[in-house]
Amino acid sequence: MIKTDELRGVIAKNGYSQSDIAKMIGVTPKTFYEKMKNGVFGSDEIQIMINNLHIDDPLAIFFAKE
Repeated sequence: MIKTDELRGVIAKNGYSQSDIAKMIGVTPKTFYEKMKNGVFGSDEIQIMINNLHIDDPLAIFFAKE
């Protein structure tokens, strides 16, 4: 389960919009919003976000337990 609120915070902290991240991972903003809503990203997309958003503890965001 992805902690979308924390991911949104990391995105904002790094000065990006969700549309910026959509472009970064190669999807449309609409697709990105759907992925956020459903909490489902591919491993390549997660890796891109980890690298570009400088996420120190990806397990806490992308592989969190409820």
